[in-house]
Amino acid sequence: MIRNIIFDIGNVLTDFSWRKFLQKKGFNEAMVERIAKASVQSPAWNEIDRGVWSLEELMQAFIARDPEIEEELRRAYANVTGMVTRRDYAIPWIQELQAKGYRVYYLSNFSEKAYEDCADALDFLPYTDGGILSYQEKVVKPDPEIYRRLLTRYSLKEEESVFLDDTPGNVEAARALGLYGICFQTKEQAEEELRGLGVR
Repeated sequence: MIRNIIFDIGNVLTDFSWRKFLQKKGFNEAMVERIAKASVQSPAWNEIDRGVWSLEELMQAFIARDPEIEEELRRAYANVTGMVTRRDYAIPWIQELQAKGYRVYYLSNFSEKAYEDCADALDFLPYTDGGILSYQEKVVKPDPEIYRRLLTRYSLKEEESVFLDDTPGNVEAARALGLYGICFQTKEQAEEELRGLGVR
């Protein structure tokens, strides 16, 4: 029996809209693509979520990929307010599940800067029963350790827990540890799959 619903945050309970974010900063499409290749689409991006590198170390890694656009990269990421925005259904969905007796947690790769600059998008966190953000733990999904920490911290049983994430590799990592896993596409699709697991 499922007792625990564990949500990823980005593109599940929030929108991670890096393209719109960069466009709103005034960059044209060609520059948006260059900035993205040097940053959000680079292997270094995961390191900001891991919370080990300083912001300047991360910026240097971005600049190294495209030195000609150092000024644009620094302007793009000086403040990331608006890069993450809450989906309207986040709080009602959490409350609905809790009203039916389920406990709701979050498990997300998230950076400290995004946590600070996009705090308004995370106003649903106090409504949950707890969770883990990667930067606080210095470990990122799909490393099995981050899942184990959540299970241990809140005394959750794998066979009573389902994890929803929009990244297939993260879902597979959860399943490998004995959790149920749903690869999130839409709220409606996720709810249908939850019903298939007996979640009312």
